[in-house]
Amino acid sequence: MRKAKNYAEVVLWKELSNKEILGFRFGRQKVIGHYMADFCCERAGIVVEVDGSSHIGREEYDKERDDYMHAMGFTILRFSDFDILHNIDYVLREIEKACAPRQHAKRHPIQ
Repeated sequence: MRKAKNYAEVVLWKELSNKEILGFRFGRQKVIGHYMADFCCERAGIVVEVDGSSHIGREEYDKERDDYMHAMGFTILRFSDFDILHNIDYVLREIEKACAPRQHAKRHPIQ
């Protein structure tokens, strides 16, 4: 597992690791196919990505990655470093909104 590349990932992980969101727990650095998700809840089928400066110029790669994960049945949520560091409540609300319709769904298998 790689270490968090930026402070925003550390901040978000502290929030996600300390609680469940509507009964869902998120893991960090989850392998999906040949890609690595920053955060993932397999059961809800949600991937959360932190977009920092390392993503500048990698838009095509990120789109390819998102398309792959989406084809695997995942919903991908992307948040900027700024949003995580300055508006964490908004980020957590958006993650909760994505989890809400999945509360009673079956476990999502990662292949």
